[in-house]
Amino acid sequence: MGFARTCSVALVGVEGVLVEVQADLEPGVAAFTLVGLPDKSLTESRDRVRAAVVNSGAEWPQKKLTVGLSPASVPKAGSGFDLAVACAVLGAAERIDPRVLADIVMIGELGLDGRVRPVRGVLPAVLAAADAGYEQVVVPECAAAEAALVPGVSVLGVRSLRQLIAVLTDEPVPDEEPGDGRPDPLLAGLRMPGVGAATGMHAVGAAQHDQGHDLADVVGQLPARTAVEVAAAGGHHLLLQGPPGAGKTMLAERLPAVLPALTRQESLEVTAVHSVAGLLPAGKPMVDTPPYCAPHHSATMQALVGGGQGIARPGAVSLAHRGVLFLDEAPEFSGQVLDALRQPLESGHVVIARSAGVVRFPARFLMVLAANPCPCGRFSLRDDLCDCPPASVRRYQSRLSGPLLDRVDLRVEVEAVTRAELTERGAHGESTAVVADRIRAARERAALRLAGTPWRTNSELPGRELRSRWHATPGAMDAAERGLERGVLTARGLDRVLRVAWTVADLVGHDRPDAMDVALALQLRTGVSRGAPMAIGALS
Repeated sequence: MGFARTCSVALVGVEGVLVEVQADLEPGVAAFTLVGLPDKSLTESRDRVRAAVVNSGAEWPQKKLTVGLSPASVPKAGSGFDLAVACAVLGAAERIDPRVLADIVMIGELGLDGRVRPVRGVLPAVLAAADAGYEQVVVPECAAAEAALVPGVSVLGVRSLRQLIAVLTDEPVPDEEPGDGRPDPLLAGLRMPGVGAATGMHAVGAAQHDQGHDLADVVGQLPARTAVEVAAAGGHHLLLQGPPGAGKTMLAERLPAVLPALTRQESLEVTAVHSVAGLLPAGKPMVDTPPYCAPHHSATMQALVGGGQGIARPGAVSLAHRGVLFLDEAPEFSGQVLDALRQPLESGHVVIARSAGVVRFPARFLMVLAANPCPCGRFSLRDDLCDCPPASVRRYQSRLSGPLLDRVDLRVEVEAVTRAELTERGAHGESTAVVADRIRAARERAALRLAGTPWRTNSELPGRELRSRWHATPGAMDAAERGLERGVLTARGLDRVLRVAWTVADLVGHDRPDAMDVALALQLRTGVSRGAPMAIGALS
């Protein structure tokens, strides 16, 4: 009778649960039983592990073998347990000293030839191992850089089970043949089918997305440029409404580049989500720039919010965590899908309940909605170019529900560019670099004011705290409060006006929002002119 145990990690969303992998050998008819609530891919590991052990030059024990995954109540999915199962079996067969295996966490899939293949979610798995007090982790060699992002953990990257057996038994480590320049099929384990550039469901960092893009390319559109700057400085959600070709998409695409770089903690959060989704860029284990995600308007509920069969996968709202979620042609999205955004917009996370369990994904993103004024896009109060019936215009505009729009801080009309603006020489606005510097300074002022609190940006501040601790100058909120009395603003809307006013004050360097800061905030929320200049520089 032989017994050995080692550890691996089960992922529930982007959180890891330590799993003890136990192997028990008893006399009897040769059989391999796997218990502990495994899914289909994990059940198939019996055949993968047996072939990998034999092809690695080790002897497969011809006894009754039982492998248990504890805790048994936690659903376990995926092929990342293969390496731990193989080593536990070899430990029970005394090919490897069982005492060596007890304090090691192993993550990786095995090929039939014994090669160790990468799996998704290495970073959150290693984070869970570190939180549980483990200091040694074995991962596939190509995922070692990702695992090494976790401080205080010794990472061993291996190419094959043969190499790992040699390391654990103090034998000479065999050389494995490197790749011959062809695409490595092992890397296929890092990508999730159905996502990527071809599907529009990918999320890229600002540095990759904004190459060759600059705010100076946007002609005119001073109100919209100001709204983009305020949105980036305070993390406020934004609605851009105007005719086709006015520049809505151009503005949204340039927004990630003016956002500040991610802190290390934020980078780990974003990288963990992208690792679970299989979207980490090749050769770059950490995402250090704000992501940008722009799903197509035909995206389903599962694609946008997350879900799927079995254990839920992160959706676009989580892929855009700490970055920008751009919904172009927003009224064309399903109303049910758009209303599902209301929870993550308020809480900063999304909770998905499925029969296999409940998962929680982070989803603190900056949402940008772009919409045409009507189906044909030419509706305007200034001319009669629109051919849409009035009922069609009302029906189209009502697709964005009131509760959703109430959570959008900034609503801006993007007017069509005139011939004079388009042909005038030297009429470029400020560059991305200039605006980014001003936004970074505003974020630093907000961070200094919010030091010692759990919030980092003005948009995160609860209304109760905002009204009790951070006041505008006396009389500055009078116009906004009158809007509340007339029903123009809701109570939530009044709080959001004050949040935006604080962001404007941070941009212009005011210690507290004054009447002009509040007027600009009201103007950006309601679209009604309040006499405030639209240029941030004119307020300072």
